[in-house]
Amino acid sequence: MVHLITEISKYTMIILFALYTYQCFSSLKRSVDKEEQAEKYRSQVVYMYMFHLNAYAVLYASTMNPEILKFYAMQVVFFAVVQICYGIFYKRVSKLVVNNMCMLLCIGLVTLTRLSYEHAVKQFWIAVVSMVITMLIPYFISKWNFLRNLTWAYALAGITMLGVVAVLGAVSHGAKLSFSVAGIAIQPSEFIKIIFVFFVASMFYESTEFMQVAKATVIAGLHVIILVLSKDLGAGLIFFIAYMVMLYVATRKLYYFAGGMLCGAAASVVAYHLFNHVRVRVVAWQDPLAVFEREGNQVSNSLFAIGTGGWFGMGLNQGMPNKIPEVKQDFIFSAISEELGGIFAVCLILVCVSCFLMFLNIAMQMKDTFYKLVALGLGTIYGFQVLLSVGGDIKFIPSTGVTLPLVSYGGSSLLSTLIIFAIIQGLYLLRERTEEEREAQKAMQKKQARRKTGSRKETGRNPGQRKGGKSSHEEDIHGTKVKNFD
Repeated sequence: MVHLITEISKYTMIILFALYTYQCFSSLKRSVDKEEQAEKYRSQVVYMYMFHLNAYAVLYASTMNPEILKFYAMQVVFFAVVQICYGIFYKRVSKLVVNNMCMLLCIGLVTLTRLSYEHAVKQFWIAVVSMVITMLIPYFISKWNFLRNLTWAYALAGITMLGVVAVLGAVSHGAKLSFSVAGIAIQPSEFIKIIFVFFVASMFYESTEFMQVAKATVIAGLHVIILVLSKDLGAGLIFFIAYMVMLYVATRKLYYFAGGMLCGAAASVVAYHLFNHVRVRVVAWQDPLAVFEREGNQVSNSLFAIGTGGWFGMGLNQGMPNKIPEVKQDFIFSAISEELGGIFAVCLILVCVSCFLMFLNIAMQMKDTFYKLVALGLGTIYGFQVLLSVGGDIKFIPSTGVTLPLVSYGGSSLLSTLIIFAIIQGLYLLRERTEEEREAQKAMQKKQARRKTGSRKETGRNPGQRKGGKSSHEEDIHGTKVKNFD
């Protein structure tokens, strides 16, 4: 009976998620009016809750663990509160970004519950605390104008925190990534990448002259060099790509971008010869089966999982994703592909793409250069992180140890991604407010123009005729009226 429920539910979940994904892109059409768009967003919420219920029903049926039902109920309350709070306090936020944020969190919690209930519960509470922390960020972003003036404060904070990790950080998988505070492991690079974007945006807001670009490049290079010395090459690559994209958009000079990419390619070759763990990952990427027992174990098992799942998946709790080392962090996409199927995995990528497109859309519509660059930089970081995570899992590129935002296990990654989404929502609110002010100004100008036109008509009926019907040549001299009969 359990097998039958699992078999039926996997198709149901694929259909529900496919419908959700379709609404992501259909709601972006210009021909869709606001009422129709709102209806599509409401449909997305229904599909999400139906998927969520279906998934936890299968997990409960296959484990008969009553704690799973309690955990499911807690998640329902959490998602409902998040959507209600955004609906009450931020009526004009992007509903698509809110829905996608909740949907990706939902998929992550479902997958983590299947992989490790304890880790799923921990991730859930991190999500609750993170959401409380980030709920006020959209308001502050839309109100604070001094953020563009903190250029060197951003640089100092970023370099200092990275330096502390490089010196005192704990080594994980050959790289210094984090340090502990009160027993809680924190990965500063996840938060510094946000500060880094604000630094670069502030620099190019001030000027895009050569000397300003040179200063920004030196400070950005210092960030990347510290990450390389810490052997956190995945984060270093994200910082580098974000800077190059922001540099090109701010200056519109292709030779800056081309020169930077050539320098990055040369640095990659140097890193390959300097760091052993980079060579290990490249060897595992080139032919993982040839080194299956050593370097290629993770990538090989990841490919086995994806291949075993096929298009429709094995069904929740029917696969063997735990055979993949680090499956909860770096290879969660493979676990999703194995049990929920290739179609579901493609839809997951498309939902991430819709988030990325929404970020770029907001960036293009911002009139202020500083906010435009912030939205662009954060969108680049999010999109490139998705590419690195999924690309490493499917052997498209060497594995970089980067998590899938909002889906993979990891407190620092989750909090930093929610901060990014909250900042984007703040920029969206700012854009909406600017549009409102512009429309109000246009309406006022039209009203004033109509008044001027009306007054001209009133005074210009007869150039020689006054309002009272008296001739303009009629004069009153010492109380005597004199008419001119020209």
